[in-house]
Amino acid sequence: RRARSRTARRAPPSKPRRRNQRAKKEYALYPGCSSQKGASASNYLTSVNAMCDKLDVTITEIPDWNCCGASIGYAEGGELPRLALSARNFALAETHMPGKQMVATCAACWLAQREVKERLDHSEVLLKETNEALAAAGLQYQGTTPIRHMVEVLIEDLGYDALKQPVVKPLQGIKFAGYVGCQTNRPFGIAGESFENPVYLDKLVETVGGEAVPYDQKVTCCGGALAFSEPEKSQKQIRDIVESAYDHGAEMIVTPCPLCQANVEIYQSEINKKQGTKFSMPVLYYSQLMTVAYGGSAKEAGLDGQLIKATKLEEIAKK
Repeated sequence: RRARSRTARRAPPSKPRRRNQRAKKEYALYPGCSSQKGASASNYLTSVNAMCDKLDVTITEIPDWNCCGASIGYAEGGELPRLALSARNFALAETHMPGKQMVATCAACWLAQREVKERLDHSEVLLKETNEALAAAGLQYQGTTPIRHMVEVLIEDLGYDALKQPVVKPLQGIKFAGYVGCQTNRPFGIAGESFENPVYLDKLVETVGGEAVPYDQKVTCCGGALAFSEPEKSQKQIRDIVESAYDHGAEMIVTPCPLCQANVEIYQSEINKKQGTKFSMPVLYYSQLMTVAYGGSAKEAGLDGQLIKATKLEEIAKK
């Protein structure tokens, strides 16, 4: 379930996913390490592709993209290498897909690259040093390409009304806890949303016919990499997240973050063994809900990649 190790260089990108030749929106996709084939969130990208097809949105993978450094960039590797990793992705997008905004599906990737862009755009010294590093590969960071999270694109570029139109199988009768996590919330977040009580996941759930329950753990950290270094602390966070979802009547948790999804799903069994709980709460991506509601199959929604099966969602997908 963890992302596989990878080198900076990649094979040529797949062809753009574009069934309708007059797509409403087009973006340069940065999938991130966790969403590549065989990695922990590969089913996330499967559902995003299906969702975008239904919404008439074109996402074209950035050629030869590399790891953004979110997981390893702070491990004493130095500031410049970390900046250059993300800057290279921007430079590739600017070179191969000029005028297209970058969109990331991973919260950590989005946040890491958003930080790098902020720093390079406001520091001539860092910009100069980073471009000197990129010049060795024949690239240059120009600062013309913004980085967006997929939920920003859905909400800010399309809007809830447009997201509701393709719904053919409303998710009626299912109660969801919207777990935003910490990375897609601060310091940037969705336009107009509260940092303490963001409601966009609730609105997305309601847009596709589900019921969003009140939830007091929306922006609690799942523990992130502490799952490895200090598992007791991380598992306490995860228990609070899952327990609160049960307490508020939720049947499933929905999130926009691959690390949150992995931690909160995977470690339920470990918590059960250690603490005698009986947790079995499915943890899903917003895109999986939307794909099913838009008439996609369980496979198109990536439901076959769940450790804890989302049985009710699978049943709707079969109808």
